[in-house]
Amino acid sequence: MLEGRRIVLVEDDEIMGASLMQRLTLEGAEVQWHRGIARALPAIRTPRKVLDAVICDIRLPDGTGEDLYDTLTRTGHPPPFLFITGQGGIDQAVRLIRSGAADYITKPFEIAAFLRRLVTVMRPRADHEMPPETGISAAARSVDRQVVDAATRETALLIRGASGLGKLRLARRVHDLSDRKLAPMVLCNALRDTVGADDMRRAIREVGEGSLVIVGIGRLDGAAQDALFHALGAPRFRLIATLGPQAAEDWHALRADLMSVLRSHEIVVPPLADRPDDAVWLAARLFPGFNARRKQALSGIAATAEEAIRAHDWPGNGRELRARLLRAVEAAEGDMVLTSDLFPERAADAALRSLAEVRDTAERAQIVAALDRTGGQVGEAAKLLRVSRTTLWEKMQKLGL
Repeated sequence: MLEGRRIVLVEDDEIMGASLMQRLTLEGAEVQWHRGIARALPAIRTPRKVLDAVICDIRLPDGTGEDLYDTLTRTGHPPPFLFITGQGGIDQAVRLIRSGAADYITKPFEIAAFLRRLVTVMRPRADHEMPPETGISAAARSVDRQVVDAATRETALLIRGASGLGKLRLARRVHDLSDRKLAPMVLCNALRDTVGADDMRRAIREVGEGSLVIVGIGRLDGAAQDALFHALGAPRFRLIATLGPQAAEDWHALRADLMSVLRSHEIVVPPLADRPDDAVWLAARLFPGFNARRKQALSGIAATAEEAIRAHDWPGNGRELRARLLRAVEAAEGDMVLTSDLFPERAADAALRSLAEVRDTAERAQIVAALDRTGGQVGEAAKLLRVSRTTLWEKMQKLGL
């Protein structure tokens, strides 16, 4: 029933936890069991593999299941949560369902009923068989799921996020996965070209029943927006538009009724700075193609360079990473891409780094290594690093881990 499914169990009761752990494992699931929020939070927020579900008790020794769920929703989209509660916690469970949690079950319960409820809340298996397109993090996988879902719809779609995040690539993927894939996909790039009313009407005629993709829709002039909004009254085409972050000036240039149409269905792409694992994944994905251009191939990207990629804030997002990696592969003199190849400007500034920066970099590398060795178990990592679990948790929070 649960073959190959990945589940996090958050339960402090040893008898209940052991019983569920045993049964879930017998059903074929891969289960991580945590007794409290401190250990469960990093395991859910940055899983080594995509999670299918979280089973969570409402009452925990270091908080509540609601605390855990609310913390996760502030920074991303958590996996489906199935809460376990006693009669006294039903009101809280209902409140969580209204906040987006999947379901709850009250104690005592029959294990067969519990398993049926768990299978119901989990996402379809095909979701996890889909290869990553945006990244391997939970946030990136959420974007990929939303793209697949958007391809099944006919409503206008807005894809928004900072420059360099591949919004046009996602728009093309929506079109290619949709029933309109045999019809034209017409591109209007308002960031590059001046798109007026006549240009907009021409594009609408050309697209027919295909997908009209407008890059930087906030740059359209008023007349072009009027023409587009008029055509959306009875469209034969599907509109897919891209726009920058909500704070960008382009937002204020859009007419309110057109924005209302777009905001009814949108996909938000998080910046690469919030997805350090995706930065390393993207570098690994780009490396073979760049490496093939060299006369003498490199053996790979050094582990220290990968850590530098993970720690960088990437203001230019994927576009910056691609440019830096291409230059690094071309310029590398050794057998591997090193940090100095990726960030040559740091060589001149190395002597000016503060002791705090050096210490944070070193601590981050050690913590990441310890967590990797222990499979994300904070308590075990703390033992390896010879610090208390509380100290390690505070450092992880400070360093964004």
